[in-house]
Amino acid sequence: MRRGAGIDCGTNSIRLLIADVDEEGRLHDVVRRMEVVRLGEGVDETGRLSKAALERTRAALADYTAQIRDHGVEAVRMVATSASRDAANARDFTAMVESVLGVAPEVVSGEEEARLSFTGAVATLPEPAGQRLLVDIGGGSTEFVRGAGTEVLAATSVDVGCVRMTERHLRSDPLVPAEVDAAVADIRAAVEGALAVADPDRTSGELVAVAGTATTIAGIALELPAYDADVIDGTRLSYEQVAKVTDGLVRADHAARLAIPVMHPGRADVIVGGALVLRTIMERCGADAVLVSEHDILDGIALSA
Repeated sequence: MRRGAGIDCGTNSIRLLIADVDEEGRLHDVVRRMEVVRLGEGVDETGRLSKAALERTRAALADYTAQIRDHGVEAVRMVATSASRDAANARDFTAMVESVLGVAPEVVSGEEEARLSFTGAVATLPEPAGQRLLVDIGGGSTEFVRGAGTEVLAATSVDVGCVRMTERHLRSDPLVPAEVDAAVADIRAAVEGALAVADPDRTSGELVAVAGTATTIAGIALELPAYDADVIDGTRLSYEQVAKVTDGLVRADHAARLAIPVMHPGRADVIVGGALVLRTIMERCGADAVLVSEHDILDGIALSA
């Protein structure tokens, strides 16, 4: 087996996966880490990565670099997504990563991000009878990819994510209805545009959701006493469950969301934005259920490394 590492640096978090890849192309986890660094903080408004956000990311990356070295990794690939695509000073980020990790980050397009997410997710999912539509709800963007088996048929990305929607619309605590309505209108327009590209005939069968928003909603719906990736992975949520969790998160204040057992502290202030994205996608797709996967772009990056 060959040992590789993938690093996914998004708008809200930076994640590390060190894994052994066997001869059949399956991943065997060695280390899986996630730190909320909020790299994209303020990017929607200023168009730049802040010094504080860059420093938080540098500190987490230095820790990851030490683990990569200690575990004898043979190949490393780091992918940066929405915030790095949008920032005018992305070169500062690239220079920082090269100085710490020794490898340049790949600032990928939204379409490539979608393809990597699909590759990572379907590696562990059972083969569907037909096509499936996968959505990856991130901090700055949401990726939509339609595929059959392991083949990607269409992919696109839109700039609606949990951090971006929170910074743009969801500023009160507790939230007021006008803020929520504005966010939903923004999300609906983006989702309609994405579906026109990724699934124009609305014929995809199974809807799959990956990344922290979806897995957190699953944990809440299951009423888990603590976050348990093994239990959450492969959970099928009904639209009614997603709508109920979303409504509860909208009504709760920040302290109440923070007290939810499965809630990561770095997600409590942005989870509403992500939940509204997932609920709206299900509504516009006409999906009565969604399959939640713990495997996503990070797995795709590690496989490609």
